[in-house]
Amino acid sequence: MRNLTLKQPFSAIYAIIIFAVAMPLQATAQGMMDHVDMQSPDMQQAEMSRQQVLALIDATPAGERPDLTQRRLSGLDLQGVDFKEADLRWARLNNTTLRGADLSGVRLDLAWLVNADLSDADLSGANLFSTQMHGARLVRARLDGARIVANLERADLQGASLRGAVLAPDMKNQSMGLMRAQLRSANLDGADLTGADARRTDLEFASLRGATLAGADFSGAELAGADFSGADVGGLNITGADVAAAKLVSLRNKASLVGLDSARNLNEATLD
Repeated sequence: MRNLTLKQPFSAIYAIIIFAVAMPLQATAQGMMDHVDMQSPDMQQAEMSRQQVLALIDATPAGERPDLTQRRLSGLDLQGVDFKEADLRWARLNNTTLRGADLSGVRLDLAWLVNADLSDADLSGANLFSTQMHGARLVRARLDGARIVANLERADLQGASLRGAVLAPDMKNQSMGLMRAQLRSANLDGADLTGADARRTDLEFASLRGATLAGADFSGAELAGADFSGADVGGLNITGADVAAAKLVSLRNKASLVGLDSARNLNEATLD
């Protein structure tokens, strides 16, 4: 397949994005991006300045969502900007600085935030469907109650809050294959996933050292090679999850871990 840029019809390139989220485990997000020209102006250059973004938001009538759909905002410094409830579907924000920004309730479906910095940003209640966030930095970010069916491979979510977040696939709408959150090799050390729905999520080789997973549902998830050292697993459900080569050591509240005996490849996990 030849490389694509966003100057081509949106239906073509976003079909690739949706397909990537539904890819089998052996296919990587990087493989998908091999077919997209990430160095093209469409993916690396901004069409607006910070001042123009702020002016657009300020000019939005009360009660309406700021409309930034399909905007090219890559590389901008948008630190601390109030995007609350904004529509950022199909936007390109690759390498954009969004530290401390208010992105609560925003629509980020099919947006690109590859290597973006969202440290300390508020994405609570945000919608991220087929969002490309490979390598993004979300240290201490808030994603409480967010709907996440996104590519967060190798993302840094240290200390992030995903309380009540929904990362599980919608099993009633899987015509293109299993569409779910991808957090392979992501860093979730110290993150709070209390009550999160992460069924069938791909967390292979992710680090969850010291994370709070109380009451979360990881049933059927791909956890091979993941490191749960020191995590609080009180009420965590891992029924049917693949734990091959996973580190399940020094767990807190291990006695209330649900489904350990029925986890797949338990004999290959490291236990204490």
